[in-house]
Amino acid sequence: MKRALICGVSGQDGSYLARLLISKGYEVFGSSRDAQMEGFNNLRALGIKDEMSLLSIATTDFRNVLQAISQVAPDEIYNLAGQSSVAMSFEQPLQTMESIGISTLNFLEAIRFTGAKTKFYNAGSSECFGAAAAQPCDEGTPFRPRSPYAVAKAAAFWSVANYREAYGLHACTGILFNHESPLRPERFVTRKIISTAARIASGSEEKLHLGNLSISRDWGWAPEYVEAMWMMMQLDDAQDLVIATGHTCTLEEFVSAAFASVGLCWRDHVVTDEKLFRPTDLTESRANPAMAHKLLGWRAKSAMLDVVHRMMEAELDRPGTINH
Repeated sequence: MKRALICGVSGQDGSYLARLLISKGYEVFGSSRDAQMEGFNNLRALGIKDEMSLLSIATTDFRNVLQAISQVAPDEIYNLAGQSSVAMSFEQPLQTMESIGISTLNFLEAIRFTGAKTKFYNAGSSECFGAAAAQPCDEGTPFRPRSPYAVAKAAAFWSVANYREAYGLHACTGILFNHESPLRPERFVTRKIISTAARIASGSEEKLHLGNLSISRDWGWAPEYVEAMWMMMQLDDAQDLVIATGHTCTLEEFVSAAFASVGLCWRDHVVTDEKLFRPTDLTESRANPAMAHKLLGWRAKSAMLDVVHRMMEAELDRPGTINH
């Protein structure tokens, strides 16, 4: 039985990945900063909290990371932990760099130090491409990060590449474009849109305040993306890959689809709020995931409209929401 350690298991990707690995017969260990205080609501929602071992790891503390790896002795480590909000990274740039950049380096150095044959997956981000001169972006596109979050993710990416090349670690980064699900917290704009539209459809008179509606993103379905993570770890030679649908839509199109799914016109309920504009933002995000299909046989099955409809269906099924 393989052992996997998922850091950041309480988040969207960590929870879906844990479910996938459990279904494949793994012994799964999941960590958060404080496992005793963490509610692990996503794991509970998926019905898998009691099927895995949970522990606390302060990923910015090298000694704590080293101790955890020695204790668990995992075959695979999935590093999904760290500050995950682009908007919040402008408010907390130092914490963002520490939780992403330093934490990733701690895991890599701990694996190198112990001499373990542990495979390492790092959660990268399409935000690293930033204002890329060439679109769509693939594995050879240079990074031009435009947020503290993207800068931290870029630093983690190059740390992984350096340890792979310098020390022969089986370490890779999945450069994932946007991927959503009902497990997203409301601080993420997609869940904010879905939950607000559902409340308005149920009779609320509130308005949905959003920033720049003209930005475009490649939105996929999170459960499919964690399958790509696992498939990357099964390659004989570790390689960084772009994971995306290959189809880009504007935020306005996402909003329109969300309100249309509950029979509403978004223009009657949405307010553009300049306070929600970021100091710098990624205007357009386009992906070329051809290499993932070539090496893994992986291809996204769900498009943006599928994501919207599944998220809305789950939202309307939540307690306290009138299902129309």
